[in-house]
Amino acid sequence: MKTRAAVLWDRNKDWTVEEIELDAPRAGEVLVRMEGSGLCHSDEHVLTGDLPWPLPMIGGHEGAGVVQEVGPGVSDVAPGDRVIFSFLPVCGRCRPCAQGMSNLCEFGMYLGTGTQISDHTARHHARGQDLGLMCLLGTFAEHTVISTANCIKIDDDLPLDVACLLGCGVITGWGAVTYTGEAKQGDTVAVVGVGGIGINAVQGAAAAGAEYVVAVDPVAFKREKALEFGATHAVESNEEATALITELTHGRMAQVAVNTVGVGTGEQIGASLGMVGKRGRVVVTNLHAATETTVPMNALDLTLLEKQVRGSLFGSSNPRADIPRMLELHRSGKLKLEELRTNTYSLDDINSGYDDMRNGRNLRGVISFS
Repeated sequence: MKTRAAVLWDRNKDWTVEEIELDAPRAGEVLVRMEGSGLCHSDEHVLTGDLPWPLPMIGGHEGAGVVQEVGPGVSDVAPGDRVIFSFLPVCGRCRPCAQGMSNLCEFGMYLGTGTQISDHTARHHARGQDLGLMCLLGTFAEHTVISTANCIKIDDDLPLDVACLLGCGVITGWGAVTYTGEAKQGDTVAVVGVGGIGINAVQGAAAAGAEYVVAVDPVAFKREKALEFGATHAVESNEEATALITELTHGRMAQVAVNTVGVGTGEQIGASLGMVGKRGRVVVTNLHAATETTVPMNALDLTLLEKQVRGSLFGSSNPRADIPRMLELHRSGKLKLEELRTNTYSLDDINSGYDDMRNGRNLRGVISFS
């Protein structure tokens, strides 16, 4: 069939919205009509080359839609089912999945290939070439073909151009502070960077009962939003945050600092280590350039104060359990979703959406296909 998609053909160039050819789903795959896709910074990392994944590629990994057709052997979803995509596939059978760490499913080794899990070939084509898929999904398209390992079936009570946000940013931020960071009632938590992930780390810290939630972002609009989502304080810089946390805690410092800036730096990891105290945990969930290898920090603190640096992929969550759990939290009024969507765009306006992201005008921009 023919459909339309936003394709990245070259680094540091705009997304090109054009007609593509889409093959039918094969064994273990489904054809989905997209309803909503978040504009996440991770796709920008492919554009800039921080994620040096092969091109050409259809972008998008935070999406939701309606199943149109299923391939041979598919029994867990059917045409007409509404699904949210987990940008990390979950096989349910490998060792990490069996140990409750399905965010580290062994299928994740294929994330950067852009091809189908089943046979490592392409279903999407344009200009006589095969097209890769961002995180195996390619949600910047009117239709896509993906593995059922990425599909989470949901009920009918939430618009899919809102529900799509659960496919990456919400759970990544919430889980980074609650699962990876293990924030508890009475803790002090710093969240560095208040975008689509950081705003949900703020929500998660507040829900965990943190006494102080200090949001750090140079953009005034984002600091204001952080206060609406549960931050107790919002400051502009690392220096202000460190001074404020010192004052609030009488020098004991924070228990958790979550790094959710657009592009991580080694300097930021070092600065965040300065915000936490004894057994303080610095959670790194934002992406860094693949070439970065240096983190300036006081390594002695790791021993004498038992400070820790922890990586967090998809918030250390279990997508098949946690996406439905987040929906329940939303239904009970404990998780804001609609409020996360700052602006809505058509597929043709994708480059305007990313311009808004780069200039700090969005918590999360969303492409609506309806």
